[in-house]
Amino acid sequence: MLGPRVWSSVRQGLSRALSSTVGGWASGEGRKVDISGIYPPVTTPFTATAEVDYGKLEENLHKLGTFPFRGFVVQGSNGEFPFLTSSERLEVVSRVRQALPRDKLLLAGSGCESTQATVEMTVSMAQVGADAAMVVTPCYYHGRMNSAALIHHYTKVADLSPIPVVLYSVPANTGLDLPVDAVVTLSQHPNIVGIKDSGGDVTRIGLIVHKTRRQDFQVLAGSAGFLLASYAVGAVGGVCALANVLGAQVCQLERLCLTGQWEDAQKLQHRLIEPNTAVTQRFGIPGLKKTMDWFGYYGGPCRAPLRELSAPQEEALRLDFTSNGWL
Repeated sequence: MLGPRVWSSVRQGLSRALSSTVGGWASGEGRKVDISGIYPPVTTPFTATAEVDYGKLEENLHKLGTFPFRGFVVQGSNGEFPFLTSSERLEVVSRVRQALPRDKLLLAGSGCESTQATVEMTVSMAQVGADAAMVVTPCYYHGRMNSAALIHHYTKVADLSPIPVVLYSVPANTGLDLPVDAVVTLSQHPNIVGIKDSGGDVTRIGLIVHKTRRQDFQVLAGSAGFLLASYAVGAVGGVCALANVLGAQVCQLERLCLTGQWEDAQKLQHRLIEPNTAVTQRFGIPGLKKTMDWFGYYGGPCRAPLRELSAPQEEALRLDFTSNGWL
Protein backbone atom coordinates (compact mmCIF):
# COMPACT_ATOMS: atom_id res chain seq x y z
CA MET A 1 0.00 0.00 0.00
CA LEU A 2 1.08 3.57 -0.52
CA GLY A 3 2.52 5.37 2.49
CA PRO A 4 0.92 8.65 3.64
CA ARG A 5 3.49 10.87 1.91
CA VAL A 6 3.42 8.90 -1.33
CA TRP A 7 -0.38 8.79 -1.17
CA SER A 8 -0.50 12.57 -0.80
CA SER A 9 1.85 12.99 -3.75
CA VAL A 10 -0.15 10.62 -5.93
CA ARG A 11 -3.35 12.40 -4.97
CA GLN A 12 -1.96 15.81 -5.90
CA GLY A 13 -0.47 14.60 -9.16
CA LEU A 14 -3.59 12.80 -10.29
CA SER A 15 -5.81 15.69 -9.28
CA ARG A 16 -3.75 18.02 -11.48
CA ALA A 17 -3.92 15.55 -14.36
CA LEU A 18 -7.60 14.76 -14.02
CA SER A 19 -9.02 17.63 -16.02
CA SER A 20 -6.83 16.92 -19.02
CA THR A 21 -7.53 13.19 -18.77
CA VAL A 22 -11.27 13.65 -18.68
CA GLY A 23 -11.01 16.13 -21.51
CA GLY A 24 -9.29 13.51 -23.59
CA TRP A 25 -12.34 11.31 -23.13
CA ALA A 26 -14.85 13.97 -23.97
CA SER A 27 -16.16 14.89 -27.38
CA GLY A 28 -15.74 18.31 -28.89
CA GLU A 29 -18.85 19.47 -27.03
CA GLY A 30 -17.51 18.33 -23.67
CA ARG A 31 -19.66 15.21 -23.32
CA LYS A 32 -18.54 12.23 -21.32
CA VAL A 33 -17.48 9.03 -23.05
CA ASP A 34 -20.24 7.01 -24.72
CA ILE A 35 -20.40 3.55 -23.13
CA SER A 36 -23.57 2.41 -24.90
CA GLY A 37 -23.64 -1.10 -26.32
CA ILE A 38 -23.26 -4.75 -25.34
CA TYR A 39 -20.34 -6.09 -23.31
CA PRO A 40 -19.62 -9.68 -22.38
CA PRO A 41 -18.11 -9.91 -18.88
CA VAL A 42 -15.10 -12.05 -19.71
CA THR A 43 -14.46 -15.17 -17.63
CA THR A 44 -10.98 -16.00 -16.36
CA PRO A 45 -9.83 -19.38 -17.71
CA PHE A 46 -7.90 -21.65 -15.36
CA THR A 47 -5.79 -24.72 -15.93
CA ALA A 48 -6.42 -27.99 -14.12
CA THR A 49 -3.95 -26.78 -11.46
CA ALA A 50 -5.87 -23.50 -10.99
CA GLU A 51 -3.38 -21.25 -12.76
CA VAL A 52 -4.65 -18.50 -15.06
CA ASP A 53 -4.58 -19.84 -18.63
CA TYR A 54 -3.68 -16.77 -20.68
CA GLY A 55 -3.58 -18.75 -23.91
CA LYS A 56 -7.20 -19.86 -23.52
CA LEU A 57 -8.14 -16.31 -22.57
CA GLU A 58 -6.77 -15.02 -25.87
CA GLU A 59 -8.50 -17.83 -27.80
CA ASN A 60 -11.85 -16.91 -26.24
CA LEU A 61 -11.33 -13.24 -27.04
CA HIS A 62 -10.52 -14.05 -30.65
CA LYS A 63 -13.82 -15.94 -31.01
CA LEU A 64 -15.84 -13.30 -29.14
CA GLY A 65 -14.28 -10.64 -31.35
CA THR A 66 -16.41 -11.80 -34.28
CA PHE A 67 -19.52 -10.22 -32.71
CA PRO A 68 -20.41 -6.51 -32.76
CA PHE A 69 -19.77 -5.88 -29.09
CA ARG A 70 -19.01 -2.34 -27.94
CA GLY A 71 -16.25 -3.74 -25.80
CA PHE A 72 -15.46 -6.14 -22.99
CA VAL A 73 -15.71 -6.10 -19.21
CA VAL A 74 -12.72 -7.72 -17.55
CA GLN A 75 -12.39 -8.60 -13.87
CA GLY A 76 -16.06 -8.23 -13.15
CA SER A 77 -17.94 -10.79 -11.08
CA ASN A 78 -17.81 -13.37 -13.89
CA GLY A 79 -14.04 -12.98 -13.99
CA GLU A 80 -13.77 -14.40 -10.44
CA PHE A 81 -11.80 -11.32 -9.44
CA PRO A 82 -12.07 -11.95 -5.67
CA PHE A 83 -10.08 -15.15 -6.22
CA LEU A 84 -7.22 -13.49 -8.14
CA THR A 85 -4.15 -11.78 -6.75
CA SER A 86 -3.61 -8.11 -7.57
CA SER A 87 -0.86 -9.01 -10.02
CA GLU A 88 -3.09 -11.57 -11.74
CA ARG A 89 -5.91 -9.04 -12.06
CA LEU A 90 -3.56 -6.59 -13.75
CA GLU A 91 -1.97 -9.22 -15.98
CA VAL A 92 -5.39 -10.37 -17.20
CA VAL A 93 -6.35 -6.82 -18.12
CA SER A 94 -3.01 -6.28 -19.85
CA ARG A 95 -3.39 -9.44 -21.91
CA VAL A 96 -6.94 -8.53 -22.90
CA ARG A 97 -5.88 -5.05 -24.00
CA GLN A 98 -3.14 -6.52 -26.17
CA ALA A 99 -5.62 -8.91 -27.79
CA LEU A 100 -8.36 -6.34 -28.50
CA PRO A 101 -8.66 -3.90 -31.39
CA ARG A 102 -8.31 -0.31 -30.22
CA ASP A 103 -11.90 0.49 -31.16
CA LYS A 104 -13.20 -1.93 -28.53
CA LEU A 105 -13.65 -0.45 -25.06
CA LEU A 106 -12.07 -2.29 -22.16
CA LEU A 107 -13.90 -1.79 -18.87
CA ALA A 108 -11.81 -3.18 -16.02
CA GLY A 109 -13.13 -4.07 -12.58
CA SER A 110 -10.94 -2.22 -10.11
CA GLY A 111 -13.08 -2.27 -6.97
CA CYS A 112 -11.49 -3.15 -3.64
CA GLU A 113 -12.79 -2.85 -0.11
CA SER A 114 -10.93 0.30 0.87
CA THR A 115 -10.97 3.59 -0.98
CA GLN A 116 -7.19 3.77 -1.01
CA ALA A 117 -6.79 0.28 -2.44
CA THR A 118 -9.45 1.01 -5.07
CA VAL A 119 -7.63 4.15 -6.18
CA GLU A 120 -4.35 2.25 -6.42
CA MET A 121 -5.95 -0.57 -8.40
CA THR A 122 -7.76 1.88 -10.69
CA VAL A 123 -4.55 3.75 -11.47
CA SER A 124 -2.80 0.44 -12.16
CA MET A 125 -5.64 -0.75 -14.40
CA ALA A 126 -5.29 2.44 -16.42
CA GLN A 127 -1.56 1.85 -16.75
CA VAL A 128 -2.08 -1.63 -18.24
CA GLY A 129 -4.62 -0.42 -20.80
CA ALA A 130 -8.10 -0.15 -19.31
CA ASP A 131 -10.28 2.50 -20.97
CA ALA A 132 -12.61 2.83 -17.98
CA ALA A 133 -12.84 1.44 -14.47
CA MET A 134 -15.91 -0.43 -13.28
CA VAL A 135 -15.98 -0.04 -9.51
CA VAL A 136 -18.09 -2.41 -7.43
CA THR A 137 -19.54 -1.21 -4.13
CA PRO A 138 -17.36 -1.99 -1.10
CA CYS A 139 -19.51 -4.28 1.01
CA TYR A 140 -17.69 -6.08 3.84
CA TYR A 141 -18.93 -3.46 6.32
CA HIS A 142 -22.21 -3.18 4.47
CA GLY A 143 -24.05 -2.01 7.58
CA ARG A 144 -22.01 1.21 7.41
CA MET A 145 -22.15 1.63 3.65
CA ASN A 146 -24.88 4.25 3.55
CA SER A 147 -25.24 6.90 0.87
CA ALA A 148 -22.81 9.29 2.54
CA ALA A 149 -20.08 6.66 2.79
CA LEU A 150 -20.55 5.47 -0.77
CA ILE A 151 -20.66 8.98 -2.21
CA HIS A 152 -17.43 9.78 -0.39
CA HIS A 153 -15.81 6.55 -1.65
CA TYR A 154 -16.75 6.97 -5.29
CA THR A 155 -15.97 10.67 -5.32
CA LYS A 156 -12.43 10.04 -4.07
CA VAL A 157 -11.92 7.27 -6.60
CA ALA A 158 -13.26 9.38 -9.47
CA ASP A 159 -11.22 12.40 -8.38
CA LEU A 160 -8.00 10.39 -8.59
CA SER A 161 -8.77 8.05 -11.48
CA PRO A 162 -6.96 8.84 -14.74
CA ILE A 163 -9.77 7.03 -16.63
CA PRO A 164 -13.57 7.35 -16.45
CA VAL A 165 -15.42 5.48 -13.72
CA VAL A 166 -18.51 3.30 -14.09
CA LEU A 167 -20.44 2.57 -10.89
CA TYR A 168 -21.24 -1.10 -10.31
CA SER A 169 -24.17 -2.27 -8.19
CA VAL A 170 -24.54 -6.05 -7.85
CA PRO A 171 -26.62 -6.75 -4.73
CA ALA A 172 -26.78 -10.52 -5.35
CA ASN A 173 -23.05 -10.69 -4.60
CA THR A 174 -22.55 -7.77 -2.24
CA GLY A 175 -25.83 -7.67 -0.35
CA LEU A 176 -25.81 -3.96 -1.05
CA ASP A 177 -27.71 -1.83 -3.55
CA LEU A 178 -26.05 1.45 -4.43
CA PRO A 179 -28.82 3.85 -3.31
CA VAL A 180 -30.56 5.84 -6.02
CA ASP A 181 -29.89 9.12 -4.24
CA ALA A 182 -26.17 8.30 -4.19
CA VAL A 183 -26.24 7.46 -7.90
CA VAL A 184 -27.96 10.77 -8.67
CA THR A 185 -25.34 12.72 -6.70
CA LEU A 186 -22.44 10.82 -8.25
CA SER A 187 -23.85 11.28 -11.77
CA GLN A 188 -22.85 14.93 -11.51
CA HIS A 189 -19.15 14.07 -11.17
CA PRO A 190 -17.27 14.86 -14.41
CA ASN A 191 -15.35 11.57 -14.29
CA ILE A 192 -18.27 9.25 -13.49
CA VAL A 193 -19.91 8.23 -16.76
CA GLY A 194 -22.54 5.67 -15.84
CA ILE A 195 -23.62 2.64 -13.86
CA LYS A 196 -23.90 -1.07 -14.42
CA ASP A 197 -26.97 -2.11 -12.46
CA SER A 198 -27.29 -5.86 -11.95
CA GLY A 199 -30.14 -5.83 -9.46
CA GLY A 200 -32.86 -6.61 -11.98
CA ASP A 201 -35.25 -3.96 -10.67
CA VAL A 202 -36.45 -2.26 -13.85
CA THR A 203 -38.39 0.33 -11.86
CA ARG A 204 -35.13 1.35 -10.19
CA ILE A 205 -33.32 1.47 -13.55
CA GLY A 206 -36.04 3.68 -14.99
CA LEU A 207 -35.89 5.95 -11.96
CA ILE A 208 -32.11 6.32 -12.27
CA VAL A 209 -32.48 7.21 -15.95
CA HIS A 210 -35.17 9.75 -15.05
CA LYS A 211 -33.31 11.29 -12.12
CA THR A 212 -30.05 11.64 -14.06
CA ARG A 213 -31.62 12.87 -17.31
CA ARG A 214 -29.98 16.29 -16.98
CA GLN A 215 -26.55 14.70 -16.60
CA ASP A 216 -24.44 13.04 -19.26
CA PHE A 217 -24.86 9.70 -17.50
CA GLN A 218 -25.62 6.28 -18.94
CA VAL A 219 -27.16 3.12 -17.50
CA LEU A 220 -26.12 -0.40 -18.49
CA ALA A 221 -28.32 -3.37 -17.61
CA GLY A 222 -26.34 -5.98 -15.72
CA SER A 223 -27.97 -9.02 -17.28
CA ALA A 224 -29.55 -10.23 -20.52
CA GLY A 225 -32.67 -11.36 -18.66
CA PHE A 226 -34.00 -7.82 -18.33
CA LEU A 227 -32.23 -6.22 -21.29
CA LEU A 228 -35.37 -5.41 -23.30
CA ALA A 229 -37.13 -3.92 -20.29
CA SER A 230 -34.04 -1.85 -19.49
CA TYR A 231 -33.88 -0.46 -23.02
CA ALA A 232 -37.58 0.37 -22.77
CA VAL A 233 -36.96 2.61 -19.73
CA GLY A 234 -33.86 4.29 -21.11
CA ALA A 235 -30.82 2.08 -20.57
CA VAL A 236 -28.21 2.28 -23.33
CA GLY A 237 -26.76 -1.22 -23.27
CA GLY A 238 -25.87 -4.17 -21.12
CA VAL A 239 -23.09 -6.17 -19.53
CA CYS A 240 -24.46 -9.66 -20.08
CA ALA A 241 -22.95 -12.95 -18.93
CA LEU A 242 -25.04 -14.73 -21.56
CA ALA A 243 -23.15 -12.84 -24.29
CA ASN A 244 -20.20 -15.15 -23.60
CA VAL A 245 -22.15 -17.98 -25.24
CA LEU A 246 -25.02 -16.35 -27.17
CA GLY A 247 -23.22 -13.22 -28.32
CA ALA A 248 -24.98 -12.98 -31.67
CA GLN A 249 -28.40 -13.29 -30.06
CA VAL A 250 -27.76 -10.69 -27.36
CA CYS A 251 -26.48 -8.27 -30.00
CA GLN A 252 -29.55 -9.03 -32.12
CA LEU A 253 -31.78 -8.17 -29.16
CA GLU A 254 -29.93 -4.88 -28.86
CA ARG A 255 -30.52 -4.09 -32.54
CA LEU A 256 -34.23 -4.95 -32.33
CA CYS A 257 -34.69 -2.64 -29.36
CA LEU A 258 -32.76 0.22 -30.91
CA THR A 259 -34.75 -0.01 -34.15
CA GLY A 260 -38.11 -0.23 -32.40
CA GLN A 261 -38.91 -3.78 -33.47
CA TRP A 262 -40.48 -4.52 -30.12
CA GLU A 263 -42.56 -7.55 -31.09
CA ASP A 264 -39.53 -9.43 -32.44
CA ALA A 265 -37.47 -8.19 -29.51
CA GLN A 266 -40.04 -9.57 -27.09
CA LYS A 267 -39.99 -13.00 -28.73
CA LEU A 268 -36.21 -13.16 -28.58
CA GLN A 269 -36.10 -11.85 -25.01
CA HIS A 270 -38.48 -14.60 -23.92
CA ARG A 271 -36.15 -17.27 -25.33
CA LEU A 272 -33.17 -15.79 -23.50
CA ILE A 273 -34.68 -15.59 -20.01
CA GLU A 274 -34.24 -19.22 -18.93
CA PRO A 275 -30.72 -19.65 -20.35
CA ASN A 276 -29.72 -16.34 -18.79
CA THR A 277 -31.10 -17.29 -15.39
CA ALA A 278 -29.27 -20.62 -15.64
CA VAL A 279 -25.83 -19.04 -16.14
CA THR A 280 -26.39 -16.32 -13.55
CA GLN A 281 -28.72 -16.88 -10.59
CA ARG A 282 -29.25 -20.63 -10.87
CA PHE A 283 -25.82 -22.12 -11.57
CA GLY A 284 -23.56 -19.07 -11.59
CA ILE A 285 -20.06 -19.05 -13.02
CA PRO A 286 -19.69 -22.87 -13.00
CA GLY A 287 -22.82 -23.00 -15.17
CA LEU A 288 -21.54 -20.26 -17.47
CA LYS A 289 -18.19 -21.99 -17.92
CA LYS A 290 -19.83 -25.34 -18.62
CA THR A 291 -22.02 -23.72 -21.27
CA MET A 292 -18.97 -22.05 -22.82
CA ASP A 293 -17.45 -25.50 -23.28
CA TRP A 294 -20.59 -26.59 -25.14
CA PHE A 295 -20.53 -23.57 -27.44
CA GLY A 296 -16.91 -23.94 -28.58
CA TYR A 297 -15.19 -21.66 -26.08
CA TYR A 298 -12.94 -22.63 -23.22
CA GLY A 299 -14.84 -22.54 -19.95
CA GLY A 300 -12.89 -24.96 -17.83
CA PRO A 301 -12.82 -25.10 -14.05
CA CYS A 302 -13.40 -22.33 -11.55
CA ARG A 303 -11.07 -21.59 -8.67
CA ALA A 304 -12.00 -23.06 -5.32
CA PRO A 305 -14.17 -22.72 -3.37
CA LEU A 306 -16.43 -22.63 -6.46
CA ARG A 307 -17.19 -26.20 -7.49
CA GLU A 308 -18.13 -27.87 -10.77
CA LEU A 309 -21.75 -28.73 -11.43
CA SER A 310 -23.12 -32.11 -10.45
CA ALA A 311 -24.49 -34.38 -13.18
CA PRO A 312 -28.14 -33.49 -12.38
CA GLN A 313 -27.27 -29.77 -12.38
CA GLU A 314 -25.52 -30.10 -15.72
CA GLU A 315 -28.58 -31.86 -17.14
CA ALA A 316 -30.86 -29.10 -15.89
CA LEU A 317 -28.54 -26.48 -17.35
CA ARG A 318 -28.58 -28.16 -20.75
CA LEU A 319 -32.38 -28.37 -20.68
CA ASP A 320 -32.67 -24.61 -20.21
CA PHE A 321 -30.76 -24.14 -23.48
CA THR A 322 -32.29 -26.99 -25.51
CA SER A 323 -35.88 -26.14 -24.56
CA ASN A 324 -35.37 -22.66 -25.96
CA GLY A 325 -33.76 -23.87 -29.16
CA TRP A 326 -30.14 -22.90 -28.48
CA LEU A 327 -28.62 -26.39 -28.27
